[in-house]
Amino acid sequence: MVREILIWPDPILKQKAKPVAKVDDKVRALIKDMFETMYAAEGVGLAAPQVGILQRIIVLDTRPQQPDSKPLAMINPEFVSLEGETTYTEGCLSIPGEAEDVDRAAFATVRYLDEEGQEQTLRCDGLLAIAVQHETDHLDGTVFVDHVSTLKREFIRKRMKKLKASREQGAPASA
Repeated sequence: MVREILIWPDPILKQKAKPVAKVDDKVRALIKDMFETMYAAEGVGLAAPQVGILQRIIVLDTRPQQPDSKPLAMINPEFVSLEGETTYTEGCLSIPGEAEDVDRAAFATVRYLDEEGQEQTLRCDGLLAIAVQHETDHLDGTVFVDHVSTLKREFIRKRMKKLKASREQGAPASA
């Protein structure tokens, strides 16, 4: 089921997500919905808070730019290490139509539970490293515009409020 993606500055996107206590069918159903929602929106990552669920779950699929990668669901992801530096022009499904340069670690090693509840560790680079950091930020109540200047963030906030208002009125957005 495709779920509605919250638009920043929705207050839920500023909240910290809670750890998943048990990986069960309910969690797996949410993950399935999150993948469907992400693909419908043509994204490469999605965090549960973006669909209004404050649980530490992210889904990722960077195959369009990293053909050797595979779709991943990460439950309770934690960084083991972040190394190097890179700058990437990031966008966000909760901030549609916007993109800004964000400084991130070039390599990320992350420990997480998979859909079966098994602990996994993965070293990421390229877009996958960026996406894991971006989506994990969502779990901590941070969006990519929190990494840009206050001036840029305020311009984007105004455009998103305008977009939200037009969506609520059912009108096409001209943000």
